[in-house]
This record gives sequence, structure tokens and C-alpha cells, in this order.
Amino acid sequence: MTPVAAAKKSRRFHLQAFLSTIDGGRTIETFTEKQTIFAQGDSADSVFYIQKGKVKLTAISASGKEGTIGILNQGAFFGEGCLTAQPLRMCFATAMTDCTVMRINKKSMMEVIHHERVFSDMFVAYLLTRNIRYEEDLVDQLFNSSEKRLARVLLLLAHFGKEGKPEVAIPKISQATLAEMVGTTRGRVNFFMNRFRKMGLIDYHARRDELRVHSSLLNIVLHD
Repeated sequence: MTPVAAAKKSRRFHLQAFLSTIDGGRTIETFTEKQTIFAQGDSADSVFYIQKGKVKLTAISASGKEGTIGILNQGAFFGEGCLTAQPLRMCFATAMTDCTVMRINKKSMMEVIHHERVFSDMFVAYLLTRNIRYEEDLVDQLFNSSEKRLARVLLLLAHFGKEGKPEVAIPKISQATLAEMVGTTRGRVNFFMNRFRKMGLIDYHARRDELRVHSSLLNIVLHD
């Protein structure tokens, strides 16, 4: 079955309801904003599923430099490296908002993958889709300007290009975090964010502490 076919099939599969029926090996945990879910170097013994909220994945080098790997939303898995004999966590997972996550231990997750074909197809399709995203991020980092990379990150955070209505209003994210994701300085991010705002491509809503991203921001990404 192709990833596309698996994805289509998974739409009829109620994932959260299914996960709640796993016998043992799972717990529901809540985390407050900025609380660490797991740390780089922790034992990798379980997979997580986001039921509510946003999670940020970051890695820190031996010299202390921090980089943001990605931001995951409700419905995403993370920590799946444990399924391929990864003994220790390669990054930090931190709650960006108040979060509710399901922790599934490695043994239970492996049993479900081996015995439940529909779930297995859905999970593989999900991992392939995320791998493609990581490859696109690398190409973006190698060949595009920091302005284009910032515009792409904002559009991805707003869910443009995905099925369904895009989430044009996103919780306000710090410029330091955006700089880590884009691979540039906070000063450059500040410059481009001000420029996007003056061009009417984004809007700030201080009272609701959110950022609105307009589809016209695509022009920055597509412009040569």
C-alpha cells in the first residue's frame, strides 16, 4: 500500500479512540507551558502521541548551541526513535502550550504495529510524511534565503497547504525560537517580521497573544 493510500485509509480510522483501547502500557500525562516532557540523553523507552497542545523538539550541541528541530501539533507522534533501538533521547521535547500527551511504552507500541495492520499503515505513512518534511527543511536551509525560510516556517506553523481550513491564527512564537528554526539571528528575524507586517502579510493581535498569517505570504516563498 502506498503512503497516499494508507493516509486515505487512516481517515476512516479513529486513531485516538484506537489508542485508548491498548491494553496496558499507556498513560495520559499533562504538561504545562515550557515544561520538559523528556530531555536529551534520557532513556528512550516510549512513544508519545499529542492529544492536545503543541510540542517543541530541540537539540543542544556539545558546545551548548541550541537548535529547534520542529514544532509538533495535536495528532502528532514523537519519541519514535526508541522503536529502532535508539537507547537515549537525541533531543529535548518541551511543551509550547499546556499539553496532554499519551505515553505508550515501547513493548506495547511494537505489539500494536505488528498486529494491527490499519494502525501500522497509518503510522508508516505518518513517519514518511514527516521524513519528507525534514528533507524539505534541509533543502530550504541549503538553498533559500533567510527571508524565504522564515516565510516558509510561518506558513507551516499556520498549516497552509494541508487539507482542511488552515490555522491562520497561531499562538505567538518568540523570535528567538523562529531564529533557531530558520537558522539565522534574532535580529534578522525581527527585521523580516517587521517587513512582513508592514506589507500586510502578517498581523499581531497582542490582546489574544497570537499571530495571524495571511496566504499572501506565499508570494515571498514563490518569488525568485
